[in-house]
Amino acid sequence: MLLDHPFPPDTRVENEMKSLTENGHEVHLACFQKEGKALLEKTAYGIIHRKRVSKFVFKASVGVLKFPFYFNYWRHFIDELFENERFDAVHIHDLPLAKVGYEAKCKYGVRFVLDLHENWPVLLQLSKHTNTFLGKLLSSNGQWVRYEKEMCALADKIIVVVDEAKTRVCALGVSPEKVEVVSNTLNLDQFDPIERKEFKTDKFRMLYVGGINYHRGIQNVIKAISILKNRGIEVHFDLVGDGSYLVDIRKLIDELQVEENVVVHGFKHYTQICDLYESANVALIPHIKSGHTDNTIPHKIFQYMYAEIPMVVSNCDPLVRIVNETGSGVSYRYDRPEELADIIANFHAHPELLNNYIQKGRQAVIDKYNWGVDGAKLVAMYAQL
Repeated sequence: MLLDHPFPPDTRVENEMKSLTENGHEVHLACFQKEGKALLEKTAYGIIHRKRVSKFVFKASVGVLKFPFYFNYWRHFIDELFENERFDAVHIHDLPLAKVGYEAKCKYGVRFVLDLHENWPVLLQLSKHTNTFLGKLLSSNGQWVRYEKEMCALADKIIVVVDEAKTRVCALGVSPEKVEVVSNTLNLDQFDPIERKEFKTDKFRMLYVGGINYHRGIQNVIKAISILKNRGIEVHFDLVGDGSYLVDIRKLIDELQVEENVVVHGFKHYTQICDLYESANVALIPHIKSGHTDNTIPHKIFQYMYAEIPMVVSNCDPLVRIVNETGSGVSYRYDRPEELADIIANFHAHPELLNNYIQKGRQAVIDKYNWGVDGAKLVAMYAQL
């Protein structure tokens, strides 16, 4: 496996490694070195190979399709691994390194698996760093679209995270039999069920856990809180996470004068915020709807469902599909904070309505949306490779 960031943490990658190892495969993961981590680490679920990366090479990744520096780093890394080990397959996490995966297939006669966590061309189109003057020079969206289509055609197997992404990839001319949906579901071995507390009526509590970037839509939650406050409805919002957009969110909190309603906790591990899961009236996934968010799914949705927290989600296709199918929450249009405010106001006035959602989510995770199901799909795919 090739992963172009440090490891750990990466829940999806760890789950995949564990499932394959438990089913008789020997898994090696190549990734960047993180400060304090050994270059070689043997774990119960695989062997981790880490390599130092210079700032220049790392930053060159934005222009990887125009300049060879980043690809060359990974070519050397792969050659070093193949000098000492014999592999049957190379498993590439996300689109950028697909080319070196295909080159390894041709050079060493291995199978090439492309694991697409995201709609990468659209993600880059939305990213802040590719919308600068220099970023636009180094990263061409049209070039990424063509690159994705070419790499999907060359891969032996493609993994995506939601049905919507499979439909998108097949529209590129890929056979449906070549694409496997392995979602970002919850590994039940790693999560203890949360003990729900009585819903609070004195202060309505909302929870968000995850990255804080523009496309996560936190700004619309802050606007909805301001709308509610102007109506005389006081709510409490626990914002857990970090990211490049947090500075802007703090400014918006100050500008709309909702400081007393929002607590920014920063990054916290799941085990550190169990009390927030226990006391939340609703959990939010307010992502901005786009070609990116319509083709992926956050791991947190399954945590919320298993914790029996009713969800309020924006109208991204996979989010709406899952909450409607499971009856675990409601949705609103992503760019209408007044609609989100109306939903929260209704739950605030009628907290008994939340009882319609609390058990359905957990049962759906136990029955379908868990890593036991998705890990089995991954193992079956490798058995046929």
